[in-house]
Order: sequence, then structure tokens, then C-alpha cells
Amino acid sequence: MSSYALLHLLHLLAAIGFIGTLFYEVIILARVKPQLDPGQLAVLEPALAARTRRVLHAVVLLLYGAGLGLAWQHRQALSAPLASSFASLLTLKIVLALSVVASYAAVAMLLRRGRMTPRLYRRLHWAVLAQMLAIVVLAKAMFYLHW
Repeated sequence: MSSYALLHLLHLLAAIGFIGTLFYEVIILARVKPQLDPGQLAVLEPALAARTRRVLHAVVLLLYGAGLGLAWQHRQALSAPLASSFASLLTLKIVLALSVVASYAAVAMLLRRGRMTPRLYRRLHWAVLAQMLAIVVLAKAMFYLHW
């Protein structure tokens, strides 16, 4: 297996883990939490948050590390981002990936400053999920859309 194929596979698997976790949190868990009594929620939330953070740190490092390796492989296309449909879509994908990092940085900053509200937390998670789904669509479009 070539190094590009290995990077591509690792990137794909990490993306599945990251998006799957976010999908689960936003679509499934958010609807279950109101059904739990406060005592159950007080036990579940910290344990789930701690485990999610531990797992996602490794997944995100793998996702962005492999992404950097893949971007390096396409550095010539990225040097002229408007020269082809592939380069344009890849550039947009990278911009969205950086916006995901910015969104999580905003979450961390708001949590540290005590300014995070449940409503804002939900909105940021939905925004990140939308960004990640757009990245998946762009990843496929890079190989199928041409202009």
C-alpha cells in the first residue's frame, strides 16, 4: 500500500470516528438527555464527556495529521487554488476544516470564561456537524465535479 493510500485510509477512518461521534452527540444523545432524571444525568454527562475527550483527541490528531500529509501530496494543486475544480474544492475543504478547529477553539474559550450556555453549545455543535458534512460532500465532489 502506498503512503498516499495509507494516509487516505487513516484520514477516512478518523473522519468517520469524528463525524460519527458528533452525529451521535447532536442527533441522538441531545434528544435522550431530557428523558433522564437529573441524578442519572449528573453521573452520565461527566463520564461521557471525559471518555469522549480522551478518544476524540487521538481521533482529531489522526484526522488532521493525515489531512496535512494528504495536503502535502497535493501541494502543487494547492499552490494555484483556482486553477482547477479539484484545487478549488480541496482549498474549500481545507478552509472548512480550519473553521472546525476555530469552532472548537471558540467552545473551549467560552467554557473557560464561563460564557457557554446550553443553547450556544447546541448551536455550535450543529454548526460543526454541518461543516463536517460539507467537508465530506466536498471530499467526494473533488473527484466527480469538474469545470
